[in-house]
Amino acid sequence: MQFRTELHLRQSELPIDHATPLLMLGSCFTDEVGDRLRIDGFNVTANPLGPVYNPAVLTRILSRALDRRMFTVDELVEGPRGYHCLTFASRYSGPVAEEVITAVNSDFSLIAEVLSSPATVILTLGSAYVFTHEATAEIVGNCHKLPGTVFSRRLLGVDEIVPSLQSVVTRLKALGHRVIFTVSPIRHLADGLHGNTISKSTLHLAVNSITGAEYFPAYEALIDDLRDYRFYAADMKHPSDVAVDYIYGLFADVYFSPATSAAASEARSRYKRNNHRQILS
Repeated sequence: MQFRTELHLRQSELPIDHATPLLMLGSCFTDEVGDRLRIDGFNVTANPLGPVYNPAVLTRILSRALDRRMFTVDELVEGPRGYHCLTFASRYSGPVAEEVITAVNSDFSLIAEVLSSPATVILTLGSAYVFTHEATAEIVGNCHKLPGTVFSRRLLGVDEIVPSLQSVVTRLKALGHRVIFTVSPIRHLADGLHGNTISKSTLHLAVNSITGAEYFPAYEALIDDLRDYRFYAADMKHPSDVAVDYIYGLFADVYFSPATSAAASEARSRYKRNNHRQILS
């Protein structure tokens, strides 16, 4: 008798190898998988400007990176710590506007650089809920702890998400990039259980309508395969390390050739040796 609904995934006909540049953008789950890829010796750039949760901001970042259109001081918003770039993580704020923009563009250029030649782009969508900064009418990536009164909140519709994502996927494909989507298994409990389900379902429907991209079932691996609270961290929202390792193993099964798996294993062993702390008696 089986007590789990296990995922049985087919190996990709186009494996990823260590020569392939990887660009990973999306929710904080991206960082977990990106760290494991980096330890396994892959050339990976993962969330250099912090997590990106909603598809509207993700699309804007990719479009600007493809255009190599850097950010300007005029795009900053004044707030409690001086000047804030609400597209990215709260660390991009400070009392001197020029210093904030220099930090933003220094890290943003990493994305543009990866996209200057064919790469595998892995996009993890976290939430269909967005916050709009009322004064600028722009959907933000991070509220930087500004007062809630300066934002409005709503749920993006599938009809809003698909055209913009499809446009950027088409551009990426035309330049020789490979695009893989996934939906983050991290639960946004602040939206309530029903709200979280509506949000994730919206993302699934949107991704299902995109042509020219692949889908990797990270969400299904935790929610439908593992399906047990013991695979969550103490906050009951994020997957545990064991769960992330399991999902990463599924990713390797799909996208690594035997030779790549061997090279990854050797890189992991080398990393562990280099970071081993000897206990002196």
